[in-house]
Amino acid sequence: MSFDLLQWVFITLIFLWAGFVRTGIGFGGAALGLPLFLLVGESPVFWLPLIGIHLLFFSSLNLTKSVKNVEWTYLKKSLFWILPPTLLGVVGLISLSDKVISIFIYCVTIFYAIIWIKDTKIVSSSGWADKLLLLLGGYVAGTSLTGAPMLVAVYVKNIAKERLRPTLFVLWFVLVSIKMVAFLIVGVAIHWKIALLMLPVAAIGHFIGLRFHDRIMENDRTFKQWIGTALFLVSSLGLVKIFLS
Repeated sequence: MSFDLLQWVFITLIFLWAGFVRTGIGFGGAALGLPLFLLVGESPVFWLPLIGIHLLFFSSLNLTKSVKNVEWTYLKKSLFWILPPTLLGVVGLISLSDKVISIFIYCVTIFYAIIWIKDTKIVSSSGWADKLLLLLGGYVAGTSLTGAPMLVAVYVKNIAKERLRPTLFVLWFVLVSIKMVAFLIVGVAIHWKIALLMLPVAAIGHFIGLRFHDRIMENDRTFKQWIGTALFLVSSLGLVKIFLS
């Protein structure tokens, strides 16, 4: 690991951005941050533990104030479908090459980007569609922590609005905990010092996101179209970089 000054500047800005997104829209800190981290350098397995530590910290912080609003019944029901593919995704993350995982992450991100640019939502119209999205979202979350949009599409349909965010924070805490335990078991370097160094930066983004959450929700379509365009360009550049390397 060796970053120059410019790379550290970009890393700092990405952690600020991830913290902002995490509370600004209630999910997506990893999905909207990981493609940017990969452009800076290093492998997905380098960045995911850092993102995981921040997710655990900020999920816990949010839950101290809103745990009474968690929809435990549906959470437990959905985890029956989410956890098995999540474990399978974690195995894939650890066993597959960095190049394959990076291509997977960029392709998933481009999929989300196109949906947001076209102002199309991932929706479920039946119970079986719910289960399919939970399975797919669980696998993507296990592989790269970027399964949030698929999982949220099901949760938003089955959970009252005031209970959605705290329930999602518990879900992220469970999924990230599984991934972090797997990292420790197989001896993946956590680089916790970098995570702690960037914690205040992510905290600034976190609190800015809280302040702008309502405004973002009022302009959800425009916000996602701009973000989708940026993600499409970044992920396309990432794929080109991989195939030319």
